[in-house]
Amino acid sequence: MERHRAQKAGPPQKPEIHVTVEYIRYRIPEDRCDEFEAAYARAAACLRAAPQCVDYELARCEEEPSCHILRITWTSVHDHLEGFRKSENFTAFFAEIRPYVPYIEEMRHYRPTAVHGQGGSIPTLYEWAGGAEAFERLTERFYERVVTDDLLKALFGHMHPGHPRYVAMWLSEVFGGPSRYTDERGGYPHMLSQHLGRAIGEPQRRRWVSLLMDAADEVGLPGDPEFRAAFAGYIEWGTRLAVQNSQPDADPIQQAPVPRWGWGIAPPYLP
Repeated sequence: MERHRAQKAGPPQKPEIHVTVEYIRYRIPEDRCDEFEAAYARAAACLRAAPQCVDYELARCEEEPSCHILRITWTSVHDHLEGFRKSENFTAFFAEIRPYVPYIEEMRHYRPTAVHGQGGSIPTLYEWAGGAEAFERLTERFYERVVTDDLLKALFGHMHPGHPRYVAMWLSEVFGGPSRYTDERGGYPHMLSQHLGRAIGEPQRRRWVSLLMDAADEVGLPGDPEFRAAFAGYIEWGTRLAVQNSQPDADPIQQAPVPRWGWGIAPPYLP
């Protein structure tokens, strides 16, 4: 029981790139840098309130402390210029930063490209968990419980002997490990096929989640809050999609990649 949603639901698709990134480069006299940053801290409230703003960041140059770059991601150039610029949020925003407009050296919009990703400073959930062997321990112990459980044995009582290993491959790939489930098992379409028409109920989903979390404790998966929050987030998301996509009237997406699940809001605690 991993994932999928009724009514054309499946793993999140990578959307077409519509956002635009505005970069504003400032050269602020050093004796005004503190007041400049304080002004932007106040002005940021207007960005947080603006529906056209995706995110923002003000950075200060380490080699030349008088240089600052403001990065704002907008939902589109049009939304920035015709939406935000003509709103009350902009009026309040501009009132804070007006004194620093003369110090702007560049102000342009940039379209993101397909070149992006994360570096190696943050381990994947797969690495943090202990790799393939950790997920194999998890699924072996989990399915030992499942086949004797009153709610779940009807679904899994006749499963293939390799099923625990296959689910371990799936989880490994989802959490940032090698793409073995895609390469050897057919990826998302195969996983979807295992759930179609099974009419999984909410009580079964809850028991599945509960037993998996118990198994995670028993086999020693990392217990830190950051890992468990990310792990549980995927399990909740995936099992709820599985329930929806297993219903008789479900119409899920048939072709999609295996999802890749990251740390989300809370990255690993690295003292």
